[in-house]
Amino acid sequence: MDWIADPDAWLSRLVLQRGLAVVYLVAFLAAAREFRALAGEHGLTPAPDFLRRVPFRRAPSLFHLGYSDGLLTLVAWSGAALAAAVAAGAADALPLWASMLPWLVLWLLYLSIVNTGQIWYAFGWESLLLEAGFLAIFLGNDEIAPPTLGLLLMVWLVFRVELGAGLIKWRGDPCWRKLTCLYYHHETQPMPGPLSWWFHRLPRPLHRVEATASHVAQLAAPFALLLPQPVATWAAAFVIVTQLWLVASGNFAWLNWLTILLAVAAVDGALAARHMPLLPDPPARQPDAPGWFTALVLAATAVVAVLSYWPVSNLLSPAQQMNRSYNPLHLVNTYGAFGTMTRLRHEVVLEGTDDPDPGENARWEAYEFHGKPGDPRRLPRQFAPFHLRLDWLMWFAALAPHSPHPWLRRLVQRLLEGDRATLRLLRTNPFPTAPPAYVRARLYRYRFTTWRERRATGAWWHRTAVGDHLPPRSLDPTPTTRP
Repeated sequence: MDWIADPDAWLSRLVLQRGLAVVYLVAFLAAAREFRALAGEHGLTPAPDFLRRVPFRRAPSLFHLGYSDGLLTLVAWSGAALAAAVAAGAADALPLWASMLPWLVLWLLYLSIVNTGQIWYAFGWESLLLEAGFLAIFLGNDEIAPPTLGLLLMVWLVFRVELGAGLIKWRGDPCWRKLTCLYYHHETQPMPGPLSWWFHRLPRPLHRVEATASHVAQLAAPFALLLPQPVATWAAAFVIVTQLWLVASGNFAWLNWLTILLAVAAVDGALAARHMPLLPDPPARQPDAPGWFTALVLAATAVVAVLSYWPVSNLLSPAQQMNRSYNPLHLVNTYGAFGTMTRLRHEVVLEGTDDPDPGENARWEAYEFHGKPGDPRRLPRQFAPFHLRLDWLMWFAALAPHSPHPWLRRLVQRLLEGDRATLRLLRTNPFPTAPPAYVRARLYRYRFTTWRERRATGAWWHRTAVGDHLPPRSLDPTPTTRP
């Protein structure tokens, strides 16, 4: 390997590019499914209102030319089709200059969605996808050997992802330094998966091993990714294994999968090929890149180096922040997660009733979500890498039990109206023929059942009512008279 090209990295580039295109595909499909109800013209936080308030320079987006739900649908499905084509290898069938264009278009289309999506797109993995997608423009295709600097930019990205997550934990909640945070995490994480109950019930010494492995993967392995081979490959393997552990234990959209793909950039392709004989053959000929392409890679590297000042300063700061973009293009961001650990799990459960009086004798029926806990007897499902944004925001809503968010009030309004776009985001609607007379948001304390409770009741969760998060509301503004 030299500073210009690394022919042995053809496999790393192949896996990284095809996998990144699949993540783009999932992201665009999620936008096609969710955006209209969440941030569309009549969404919970309407995009047209946002675009009128926020200028283009603060949130660059194609939708500043004029937003409509139809245009959003066109952008989302066009992005999905293009991502599917790239995942199938279309970019490798194009000349080098043309192979860069699909990656540029994917980035521009998804940037337009993210910068219009407001709170629903304020997650760190949205910026991570945009940053990785932009860097993918400079990886080339099968016409040339993988550019060394292009791969190093990907390694620098996963370095910041892992180290940022490790430092925010070490500086944050004391339970990370005491190795006790995993006593709570599997139960209180935003969206548990089908194996989370068993992870939570592991012996506490194993939870301490989990926390130790997390520190090694996020505080030591990132530096090993920058070392010569084969050390970098083994460090990448350790990162990949720990990320797969997170995939098995919870639902974090495409964060873990994207981190795995980025870690592949540090893998020695020749070493991997020797140990995995069923891999495809490398391209027959991989010349060095033409001068114009090398110049573009050098320019991109210079831009990343300059923009790295802000995330590096954040990493070194005792007042470190999590998941922040320093520019509206979402390039060279800072990352991190779980600097503070939630000890108790609360859930906001939306309930409706047909009774004319929502008093103590009313019969309430719960709306069920796809991912977030509801019915205690329902096993949590696996949805990652798909991102259920409404389910995630319901978890955040429960963190402020006495302060209902404005979007939650509008969600209740949509349920009272029987809005079809909103109801399609839910797993079950207990009022299929007509909307309920009243809807309320009820706060419950949830915890995983014990082994004994699980055997006796068949339930995965035990829950206790705490009180109203939002009292009963109806479309009729006239107050209800109670005896």
